[in-house]
Amino acid sequence: MKPIIAITMGDPAGIGPEIVARALSREDTYQKCRPIVTGDAAIIKQAVHLLGLNLAVNAVDQVRDAKFEYGTIDVFDLHCVDLSSFRFGEVQSQCGHAAFLSIKKAIDLAMADEVDATVTAPLNKEALNLAGHHFDGHTEMYATFTNTKKYAMLLADEFLRVIHVSTHVPLRKACDLVKKARIIEVTELIDDACRQFGIENPRIGIAGLNPHSSDNGLFGDEEALEITPAVEELQQRGFNVIGPVPPDTLFAKAKCGQFDGCVAMYHDQGHIPFKVVGFNWNQATGKMDSVKGVNITLGLPIIRVSVDHGTAFDVAGKGVASDDALMLSIDYAAKMAINRRNKK
Repeated sequence: MKPIIAITMGDPAGIGPEIVARALSREDTYQKCRPIVTGDAAIIKQAVHLLGLNLAVNAVDQVRDAKFEYGTIDVFDLHCVDLSSFRFGEVQSQCGHAAFLSIKKAIDLAMADEVDATVTAPLNKEALNLAGHHFDGHTEMYATFTNTKKYAMLLADEFLRVIHVSTHVPLRKACDLVKKARIIEVTELIDDACRQFGIENPRIGIAGLNPHSSDNGLFGDEEALEITPAVEELQQRGFNVIGPVPPDTLFAKAKCGQFDGCVAMYHDQGHIPFKVVGFNWNQATGKMDSVKGVNITLGLPIIRVSVDHGTAFDVAGKGVASDDALMLSIDYAAKMAINRRNKK
């Protein structure tokens, strides 16, 4: 049986509902999985109308009532948006709350084994916190509601796969979080993820923190004190790792296929090269040719894959948002679900 995937609608004021509707208008999505949206059925109907799609919306309150048929979008209806006061492209507490409920329901369904994986559309952190849900983002919500202590964010797109030692913290604090134990922990996670993707002996590149990986101590000592000892221990344990690799060369090499995975020391060190590769603007058409890349939370007892872009309030409601990243997220989630099932 094809895996059941719960797809959150994201912040309804953003592009989430549009890209969800567009992705579920594609027949190949239903060839990979059985999708069900968690969110507000009226919002999904609005997105279907906005895009001019010939699709029905089936509102349910149990997964077992979903049809899982191409041409019909099944929605686990949470009745969480008041359309009379709803507005596209604005930070609204009701939209932050709706996004929260959508995510929480997807997590609950996965923890109860009613769905095999979850895929998340983008949320707005300001709206989320305005609604009283004080989380930095999806990753922290999933960790909290699955009671997971050790987890990490993995970005993936073709050859480029990046995991982070730290993510949503001030840059000054990020430097202090470069510790041997954490480097080993996230390297173990990305090695396991690559194996789930079918890579038998992943070659992992571990970035330095400082320019030129400190040039033997000229520009800092984090490499000597924390990163190199972590690399040496991992090598002794049989991991195929190299490092610390100067960060200005690591990602270029990975893009060319020299590494199966990269360990970045902080949020922007990993995100910037990843988005340069996956986000491509067409100057002639004035539109994005591609907005690719997925975000996978590793270490969880359930599968969570997300688009690696934001709510794009500036284009929300205009029907021009690309579903590239969501399609890739669904693909990764389906593969991971099948792999996990085969291991049981």
